[in-house]
Amino acid sequence: MVLGSATVLSSALPRLLLSFVLALGLSACAETNFLLHTAKKMRDGPPGGVYKVGEPYQMNGVWYTPVEDYGYDETGIASWYGADFHGRATANGETYDMNEVTAAHKTLPLPSLARVTNLENGRSLIVRVNDRGPFVAGRILDLSRRSAQLLGLEGKGTGRVRVQILAEESREIAERLKERGAVANARVLPGPEAVKDKTLMVAQLPKAEVAREELAPPPGAKIAPQLKPTASRVVVTDTPLREASRPQRPPAAAKAGMLTQGAARATRIYVQAGAFGNFDNAHKTSARLAGVGPVAVSPVLVNGRDVFRVRLGPIASVEEADRFLDSVIRSGYPDARVVVD
Repeated sequence: MVLGSATVLSSALPRLLLSFVLALGLSACAETNFLLHTAKKMRDGPPGGVYKVGEPYQMNGVWYTPVEDYGYDETGIASWYGADFHGRATANGETYDMNEVTAAHKTLPLPSLARVTNLENGRSLIVRVNDRGPFVAGRILDLSRRSAQLLGLEGKGTGRVRVQILAEESREIAERLKERGAVANARVLPGPEAVKDKTLMVAQLPKAEVAREELAPPPGAKIAPQLKPTASRVVVTDTPLREASRPQRPPAAAKAGMLTQGAARATRIYVQAGAFGNFDNAHKTSARLAGVGPVAVSPVLVNGRDVFRVRLGPIASVEEADRFLDSVIRSGYPDARVVVD
């Protein structure tokens, strides 16, 4: 009896081992596919998104002009948006997920990477800018709920921040999406069905056939010697020609979600009515706003030029800054904004 059991076990053992090996292989393949998908999502973002700058647009009576500004570096007030927009399409065709580390900006290229620093606690977070907004006066950035949590802004609703675009990383994202053809507002040639009457596309025109015939040289003509073909050097490479034609650069290191802790610093809030190249214009603006609140003209050097900023403040809180900003806008300065120094 014991011998029979041993025989059965001996015959079943290879099948058990084979099943175990196959299960491990399938598990490894599944894990590899998952890791590859995750890495691609972190690099290129959710499927369906495109690279977009966009045309000038108007919201709530204010015009905004998107631009590829890879030198963007501004301070101001950030807010955050969550459940009301969760699952909706972003401005570049991705899907907004309030649990991802993303943000909305009025004019930066989409998508791009930016470093957002909470000036009140020193935390800096790399966010993926993939949406437009916030369309509220006095706000320069709308964070996803997760971004606000990581920066310590969720409970307060707003915070004093510095926003700096990461130029190299953002250019790299744009380049990858352009290579894939994922670009918004790309010009596409119309198909044959879109061609109007009396309009012919070049590809539709009949092509004339050209016959080739060798002719004997005229009497007395000198015949040039035939050149022997020379061996041409061929470079064999595994890299596609389009990629080989430009220098390769290592991928950028910064990724959305990277959080660092720095030192907090004291800040003050102002409402800036404008910045003028002429002192007289700045002084006139200051005089017009004297009844709104404490206003001053401060000179600053920008790109080697004297610029005169007209600012109200310092202001104690974001709520008070919002009230001052509304008064300045109603006084005839629609481009006024809240700044943090």
